[in-house]
Amino acid sequence: MKKIINTCKAPKAIGPYSQATRTENLLFTAGQIAIDPNTNTFMESDVVSQTRQVLENLKAVIEAAGSNLSHALKTTVYLTEPENFAAMNEVYGQYFNTEPPARTTIFVKALPKNALVEIDVIAQL
Repeated sequence: MKKIINTCKAPKAIGPYSQATRTENLLFTAGQIAIDPNTNTFMESDVVSQTRQVLENLKAVIEAAGSNLSHALKTTVYLTEPENFAAMNEVYGQYFNTEPPARTTIFVKALPKNALVEIDVIAQL
């Protein structure tokens, strides 16, 4: 059975999707970009600040479902600039410093709101 997960501690969806959905013991998050959940405005900043905000948003969604980042099984990272990989990876490593999840990184032409990074997560509950 599918259950929708929403929290005010993460940005509201900017389209027809949910922050996350869960089924049995798996959680699937929507991709997050650097939107401040307090103001619902996009943070136009460098990839380090954007990555940190994205991961804080994902952390809030996963915690709202009753889990935490240590239970992340798989992430997908979308970057618009290959030269931002090292900086993103350094911040990412601060959030996933032990037993990190599997990850795919994809370089894309553009992201919503001209974001530099977007990340989604599949986590165990």
